[in-house]
Amino acid sequence: MYLYHYYDKNDGAFKNLSDLTVEDAKEILSKIKCERPNAQASARHENYIETRMGYEDMARRLFAEKGGKILRKAPHYMVVEACPWLYSWFENPAYIKIPINEFDLSTLSFTYGDMHPTFSPRVNDGKEYRKQLYLYKDILKLIDKYGLPQEWNAHGRYGPERYIEVQVWSDETISRFVK
Repeated sequence: MYLYHYYDKNDGAFKNLSDLTVEDAKEILSKIKCERPNAQASARHENYIETRMGYEDMARRLFAEKGGKILRKAPHYMVVEACPWLYSWFENPAYIKIPINEFDLSTLSFTYGDMHPTFSPRVNDGKEYRKQLYLYKDILKLIDKYGLPQEWNAHGRYGPERYIEVQVWSDETISRFVK
């Protein structure tokens, strides 16, 4: 299994808005909206940063309850296997691909779909993976049961899940792959 991180070459890999203050993150998002109106980030709503940080707090709490190892305040984001749709989010796209066995699995959490629809109070479709965060051994069971969302829902016709998001709660492995 490989984990992928998609990014814009203009910005570099693993540049995390959640590592900044709310004000600084909003300023960067505003700049992206002005300078790159076709980028996916330009479509983010006004309270995106606060919403994102709230969902990250939920993920951190759930991960701690499951015994996860949290070595950074906000996670880095990756996805399980390739997802061409994410490549389309950026004007100058690139990705980093890292074998999962390079990571300390106790620093990885997973949501079946993006964290936003997973934790959103507006998504109430009764799917078992809503409001849930998984450890590696548990996400494997969901993959066996449902497959990868990018395979059965590549165009988003069957719901908001388009990939399995990985929250990486450590810098250790990433620092070895990012130059």
